[in-house]
Amino acid sequence: MSTKDKDGELPLPELGASDLELRSAEENGDTESADYAARNASDLEAVFDVPVSVSAVLGRTKMDVGSLLGLKPGAILELDRKVGEAIDIFVNNRLVARGEVVLVEDRLGVTMTEIIKSER
Repeated sequence: MSTKDKDGELPLPELGASDLELRSAEENGDTESADYAARNASDLEAVFDVPVSVSAVLGRTKMDVGSLLGLKPGAILELDRKVGEAIDIFVNNRLVARGEVVLVEDRLGVTMTEIIKSER
């Protein structure tokens, strides 16, 4: 049974910034936290449409230009990661999370397993 929409994409639920916090607070009967989470979500609505660049990096390698130009289809590049090791997830070139590669039907995806808190 497939849940794809008419464009062949898997539909995602429309969630606001603090929907999970809001649901959790409501389920626990914590109306003060629920009100706070709802206010935070509405405060962020102005940035919901701001485009960001998201990258999932499987690994890295260094090589000189001559080696790069000599690559042929089917060439194998050795990366600095091992099989099963977490991948890095960047938003606007800033590391924000680590995750795992997953297969959803015939497409690759990433599931976040760890959120990285930045030190400012």
